[in-house]
Amino acid sequence: MGNASFAERQNGAPPLYTPEQRRRRDSSRWTLVQGILAPIQFLIFLVSLVLVLRYLATGDGAGAATVSIVIKTIALYAIMITGSIWEKIVFDRWLFAPAFYWEDVFSMLVLALHTAYLIALIGDLGSEHGRMLLALAAYASYAINATQFLIKLRAARLQAAAPGMAVAG
Repeated sequence: MGNASFAERQNGAPPLYTPEQRRRRDSSRWTLVQGILAPIQFLIFLVSLVLVLRYLATGDGAGAATVSIVIKTIALYAIMITGSIWEKIVFDRWLFAPAFYWEDVFSMLVLALHTAYLIALIGDLGSEHGRMLLALAAYASYAINATQFLIKLRAARLQAAAPGMAVAG
């Protein structure tokens, strides 16, 4: 355990980033892009969630809810594509880097549910109500996935602050 960081010794998990990966993360413009897109997507999600729930509760506002879901899905695709670029730069893998493996696995479910909504919308499959329920399932998976990433971000910050952790230069 001689070279293990304090955080690694505390929870048995390897550090999320090697010093080189941390350097690449900190110097990549895609880190900033992710940092901007994530809260924007979350705000879109909140507005859309309210519109979808309003439609389901009252039957009003289907058009606004539908547009908001499409916008949320576009934002999701944008963050997925740029996140994959970020992962390639930092970890030299387009997806499923060990540090973010389970987040990426769950992201595939999120993407599949949002895509299923688009297919149902474009193909006029199912009822409006059924599509809104599909959107809610997509949103529930997104909320879980966003929580995974927030937990990982917190872990990275704790590991970076731990004594003995190399600081990017």
